[in-house]
Amino acid sequence: MDRMEKEALQVSKEIAVKFIETQRLSPANFGEIFPALYRVVLDTMLEGGKRLQQQGLN
Repeated sequence: MDRMEKEALQVSKEIAVKFIETQRLSPANFGEIFPALYRVVLDTMLEGGKRLQQQGLN
């Protein structure tokens, strides 16, 4: 697992915890929701990295 994937996992965990705290996510549907949440976070991070490279900022 590379650095970007680890960071995406950490961010996804933090978001999931907040969703659980606000009762928008439950342990019953965690297995269904978390993979999609992780994929959205990772895709967003990768897309942001590409944009920075295109702008010459990274």
